[in-house]
Amino acid sequence: MITNDTDAFLAALPPTQALMGLDLGDKTIGVAVSDTFWSVATPLETVRRKKFGVDAARLQTLMAERNVGGLVLGLPRNMDGTEGPRCQSTRAFARNFERLWDGPITFWDERLSTVAAEKALLEADTTRKRRAEVIDHVAAGYILQGLLDRLAAIKRQA
Repeated sequence: MITNDTDAFLAALPPTQALMGLDLGDKTIGVAVSDTFWSVATPLETVRRKKFGVDAARLQTLMAERNVGGLVLGLPRNMDGTEGPRCQSTRAFARNFERLWDGPITFWDERLSTVAAEKALLEADTTRKRRAEVIDHVAAGYILQGLLDRLAAIKRQA
């Protein structure tokens, strides 16, 4: 199931399973995971992109190891909110991954997530080399944390 509706995504999630966030780039995929209470996102790793099948197999391995029940993909909208070729590529990735995995998939607006990750790494006095190694999965953490915060707000309103 792929949905743009956060409420529908929440309703489809199995309880006490982690969520995974992805920051899909042309050369890498940043990966972050949540705890089973859906409160904290933790950057996990950066996957070097190869072919879809290889990338998907690595993600499925990580999902099995972490007992992941839901997937959120960063949606790289333009600053004016429109969707360009990178959004189309992200949606195509979701459709292809849905054929391999039957859990719920949603999207989260990732505008400025990499900027926020870069700022946090600079404030932590991270070296340029180390920033390059971790920026993608730190950005995935920001994407996933944004969704987790929204899910918490929905649960509080219920």
